[in-house]
Amino acid sequence: MSLSRRGAIAALLAAATGAAAAPAGPVAALSFGPAEPFSFDRLQARVRAMAARPFQPPPPPDETLSALDFDAMGHIRYRDDAALWKDRPGGAVQFFHLGRYARTPVAIHVVEQGQARRILYAETLFDVLGGGRSGQWPTDLGFAGFRVMNPGAPSDWIAYQGASYFRAATPFNQYGLSARGLAIDTATPHAEEFPAFTGFWLEHDADGDLVVSALLDGPSVVGAYRIVHRRNDRGLVQEIETALHFRKAVDRLGVAPLTSMFWYGQADPARAEDWRPQIHDSDGLAIWTGAGERIWRPLANPRKVTANAFVDHNPRGFGLMQRDRKFEDYQDDGVFYDRRPSAWVEPVGDWGAGSVQLVEIPTDSEIDDNIVAFWTPAAPVKAGGAMALRYRLHWTDEEPNLVGVARVLATRVGRGGRPGQPPTPGVRKFVVDFEGGRLAELGRGAGVRAVVGASRGTPVDTAAYPVVGTDRWRLMFDIAHEPGTPLDLRAFLRLDAEALSETWNFEACD
Repeated sequence: MSLSRRGAIAALLAAATGAAAAPAGPVAALSFGPAEPFSFDRLQARVRAMAARPFQPPPPPDETLSALDFDAMGHIRYRDDAALWKDRPGGAVQFFHLGRYARTPVAIHVVEQGQARRILYAETLFDVLGGGRSGQWPTDLGFAGFRVMNPGAPSDWIAYQGASYFRAATPFNQYGLSARGLAIDTATPHAEEFPAFTGFWLEHDADGDLVVSALLDGPSVVGAYRIVHRRNDRGLVQEIETALHFRKAVDRLGVAPLTSMFWYGQADPARAEDWRPQIHDSDGLAIWTGAGERIWRPLANPRKVTANAFVDHNPRGFGLMQRDRKFEDYQDDGVFYDRRPSAWVEPVGDWGAGSVQLVEIPTDSEIDDNIVAFWTPAAPVKAGGAMALRYRLHWTDEEPNLVGVARVLATRVGRGGRPGQPPTPGVRKFVVDFEGGRLAELGRGAGVRAVVGASRGTPVDTAAYPVVGTDRWRLMFDIAHEPGTPLDLRAFLRLDAEALSETWNFEACD
């Protein structure tokens, strides 16, 4: 995991722990810069012009920000009575202060009737616990990002801060994984590039939904983003439109990237160094292919960086999901891993040929964001090229548009052989539980078959049967596995020519 990714996540965490305090006194009203015409078409024209010029890095950050570490940021709170649109339930916007982990200011504007005015920084917009204000920050310091508050509550439901990171707390009012505008050269021999949102324009559409337009800038790419936020009973749907222009060629482009954390889970309890049974923000990658196949890939904490590509054409969706919603499986009453949201990418229009890519990075704690998933187009990204894509990003409890097949509920791995007998050396047992679809109405004699494939070796002692007292079915098999040798596995349940379950896909390395 790169320091840049860790720093971006630390900035978001520090902002989320802002101290609660009553306003210390009269607050300065928000002030604004001069009005300028704005539209998404104008932003796209600006992006095209910028792409023809070399990248201009931001100026060095103010040195006074170095003292604002994680603990110090916890004492800085934006004042409720200084919020933008403070009288709009669920729409009040507060702004993040710059600090050690978010040191580059972003320009934030409010748009009304086609006119944009920049929101100006003032130290009086913030309360500082334990002694008032520092008195040492520049008057034009700027903001690190923004968040939108829940109605009548001190918590927020969406936050934008750090490079091109953003994340939503819906539907459980609990943050977990994050999304990014774009990923460039993740897990390649090149240093990963983190293009940043350098400007935001905030407005509401005719339906009253929040619309965020954003300018993305980096050494290799310039982009315009338009993100419409539509909240519903299931969570949040972001309608995202992008227009990208490339200054340089990119080896591995990551479209609609999602980042998450996976330390350990059911399939690898030996990695646990903590008293809690499981620790992860997401437990699997779900894919709905263009051909209609449903795939479930349990996440792993590998011994070395691994990257897997799921080749597809016009995918129907993919996402990093948290399926296990049982508190007993985490026993964490502080950060509530059972409440972490899932995020599902739904492509709009023709995405063509490419692959869903999954990058897993080793970690030894829960503070690292070590999982990345994104779409990579098959066509090479060349200097001077352009790309326009649209997609919906669902922040939800589970993937939308579920079809009538059973889903993977659990993956377990252990030593091979029969229980109560000496283990078979060099053999591993894999156990996969499915639930849903037609499985509950089928018994042992229904003719359900397990279909298992392996990149090497031959699965033996394969069995599929209903678990007594439940609506689940269990698939299990043994296979020879040499430690340290990658072993790719695929399995699903079938009745005659009908696939009854999604396809379980697993890579065993240890």
